[in-house]
Amino acid sequence: MRNISQADISPDGVDRLRGLLCALGRRRSLRDPLLQAMDRLRMTPAQVHTLIWLREDGPLTMGELSRRLGVTDKTVTGIVDRLVRMGQLARARPAEDRRVVQVRLTRAGAGTSRRLEALLRGKLGAFLGWLTERDRRDLFRILEHLETRLASEFTPAPEGAHRKAKA
Repeated sequence: MRNISQADISPDGVDRLRGLLCALGRRRSLRDPLLQAMDRLRMTPAQVHTLIWLREDGPLTMGELSRRLGVTDKTVTGIVDRLVRMGQLARARPAEDRRVVQVRLTRAGAGTSRRLEALLRGKLGAFLGWLTERDRRDLFRILEHLETRLASEFTPAPEGAHRKAKA
């Protein structure tokens, strides 16, 4: 294993990272450790990620859910519509601002998200099991560093601000 240097953030370093991620992807899908569950549940990745986000953070506005999934407002509406029809989600309008639409898990959605969480924990545990203790520490240190850097650069816009900008 070679040491990482400043040269690794050069275009060659970016190419090396990309190449390693492609090599890993040839062995296993890096897209999502829940692909088998999605097939069994007949859900799309966006639907599964919606359940995971709502389990993780509780009710979210449609705008926040759209941002987290990386989809448009129109697309998130379709995702939520299908999950509502499946009995996994419910929409609500908070009393303090009836213009806002929040989405929450139903009892069925909470059950599905618990099963998904158990599967995800198992898959991540297996992944971590392939690494040495030192490599796990390094991985956590790197991910925590990235999260800190991203948190310092990201300040969410107030809800609805992106809609005003479009007008």
